[in-house]
Amino acid sequence: MDLKNRDRPLGVVDLCSWLFPLTYLIHIAEEYWGGEGYPAYILRVRGVHLSPTRFVLAQTLGTVLMSIGIILARRFNFSYLMVIIMASMVLVNGLTHTMTSLSNGVYGPGVVSSAFIWIPLSIFCLVYFKKDVNRKRYLFGVAIGLGVNVLVFIITMRGARLV
Repeated sequence: MDLKNRDRPLGVVDLCSWLFPLTYLIHIAEEYWGGEGYPAYILRVRGVHLSPTRFVLAQTLGTVLMSIGIILARRFNFSYLMVIIMASMVLVNGLTHTMTSLSNGVYGPGVVSSAFIWIPLSIFCLVYFKKDVNRKRYLFGVAIGLGVNVLVFIITMRGARLV
């Protein structure tokens, strides 16, 4: 069990957990329809060929995996750790979108939802739930979130090709 503060109602962590896939759908919509769309953007900026179909499939897989993770975390009693993992993942993603847009001086698909939804939501969750797990477990969750980002970056740079 990862809960140190037994006074906090579990409904709060459940709500925050489900905000991540919900806001992920908003983020995906912005990436797909925002500006030139993420597949065209990543081709122009990084030379990565990512078809719109492959983009949608990869994002759908991400949403499903996130949802399964939340369900498993609830079932096996690591909901607080899961929120820390997801908050770390989306914070890095949000910062990456924001920094890339600022450094290029142009809009990048996903930057608005990153700056106004994901970064604030992630910071809130990382601060709010920090006291609910011990320091070692907290840092472990942050490390997993960072690791997932590295994995997603590698897959993205391969055009969402796993093999």
